[in-house]
Amino acid sequence: MRLDDKRNYIPMTKEDILALVDEQNIRYISLWFTDITGSVKSVVVPSHKLENVINTGVHFDGSAIEGFARVAESDMVLIPDLNTFAILPWHNNDDERSARLICGVYTPQGEPFIGDPRYSLIRALQAAEEMNLVFKTGMELEFFLFYTDAYGKPVIDAPQDGAGYFDHADEKAQVVRRKMVNALLGMGIQVDTAHSETGHGQHEIDFQYSHALVSADQILTTRVALKTIAQENGLHCTFMPRPIADQPGSGMHTHQSIHDCDSDENVFMDVSHEYHLSETARYFLAGQLHHARAMSAILAPLVNSYKRLGTSFEAPVYVTWAHINRGALIRIPSTAPGRESHTRLELRCPDPSANPYLAQAVMLMAGLDGIKQKMQLPDPLEETLLTRSRGRFRQVETLPNSLEEALDIMAGDDVVMGALGPYISDRYIAAKRQEIESYNKQITQWEIDRYLSRY
Repeated sequence: MRLDDKRNYIPMTKEDILALVDEQNIRYISLWFTDITGSVKSVVVPSHKLENVINTGVHFDGSAIEGFARVAESDMVLIPDLNTFAILPWHNNDDERSARLICGVYTPQGEPFIGDPRYSLIRALQAAEEMNLVFKTGMELEFFLFYTDAYGKPVIDAPQDGAGYFDHADEKAQVVRRKMVNALLGMGIQVDTAHSETGHGQHEIDFQYSHALVSADQILTTRVALKTIAQENGLHCTFMPRPIADQPGSGMHTHQSIHDCDSDENVFMDVSHEYHLSETARYFLAGQLHHARAMSAILAPLVNSYKRLGTSFEAPVYVTWAHINRGALIRIPSTAPGRESHTRLELRCPDPSANPYLAQAVMLMAGLDGIKQKMQLPDPLEETLLTRSRGRFRQVETLPNSLEEALDIMAGDDVVMGALGPYISDRYIAAKRQEIESYNKQITQWEIDRYLSRY
């Protein structure tokens, strides 16, 4: 079976899409792709050009896209993935009705562009497929909503509501959240739950378990959708990991499992094990722990990410695993009797600013390395051991303290660098080092308040 056959999209043909565009009076098609940092890029074409776009793609200049190409390599081609067709629910006027297609980036010679983040994930999924395995994930996306000023700028000290964890938010907040969920459902994104998170103005949306490429496409789409719905309601939606110092940060906890290519059975499951983890699952888990510090530069990609990890509520810092301990890097969620086939690993360090394609590519390749190398899993560190065994922490590795440290560690990890490929990894590191340099040159308000009058 081909990679496309294993996704749970409803298969779409060119004829299906053209008929739907005509039936729904779609006027414009947005062609989406991402740069290496995960920012969405878009080319809009009138709908009467769509058939030609599907047949031959759209040429564009990639030289100005973050990490894409040197001037001499600027010619790129967008080829739409037909299974990603979705009508954009926020363009309802007859003259503006729009749909979108997520695209792969190709060279003029028809080869996948090695700098395309989506292709990095596809390569990782193909590596798993060669082992007769399929990677599935389910994301928990956290974000903040703030009111905006007269210029549309977010007001940090004006969160949308004061609800806490699972509180019944006021109706105004719930109306906006329902609009967000309705928009996602209208685009074919299956939402499991939505609720208030711990921070004021903080929310979480949990998504149905899917093939990893579908999950990545859905996170990409969701970030655009939520920002758009928020803006329409006088709000600003941010996926910044920690926008407020005295409030919890936002994570993107990722549930993961590996399935048999042919039977679709969850190969992580073994009911005879204490945590229902098969030998394959234990190898995979050991691989992710082994490469966790190197993955951090991708999973927690901003300077601000490291003001969440280890300091924000339940954000992990120790490279450990557990069943009950929610401070562990990887947690094994409980499965009800008779539902052992839902056995999975929950990786808790990713945050919502991560590029979902690169993030899942490194997660998968780290786990596959554990399987290939038959890595031995260390003992879990449960909450019940914490008060009795504080000394154990001295022997446990921690995640990097900063983006700079994370990049240094990533650069020395062949598996993580290989998951990205030399083209993306070199440009990603260069872009992030430039980000760090810019940050280090800033004079913060904290420095002014602390030093200006004292010295």
